Amino acid sequence: MIEKTARPGCSWLLLPLLVLSLALTTGCSRKVHRDPYALSSFGSNCYAKALPTTGEGGLAWGDTLNMARKKSMDNCIRYAGRSGGTPKTCQVVVAECKNQ
Repeated sequence: MIEKTARPGCSWLLLPLLVLSLALTTGCSRKVHRDPYALSSFGSNCYAKALPTTGEGGLAWGDTLNMARKKSMDNCIRYAGRSGGTPKTCQVVVAECKNQ
């Protein structure tokens, strides 16, 4: 029976490759994951809440009052439909802009 042994140079080559791959992996894992939905409302001054007669409603932030109203209505229709409510009965119940 003949056994093959690894060449001595191969083990020295694998160690730097392992160290390099670990260093690259560590560098990538430090990146902060940001929620795109959270960033889209960062700094928005206006908010609106829309509710259906049954089911879940929707709260949304926007740069303008009209944008917040539209987003909250869209969310209300989506969430009411998912929760077994009545999407066609969504109405904006609160819409305000905060003072700076």
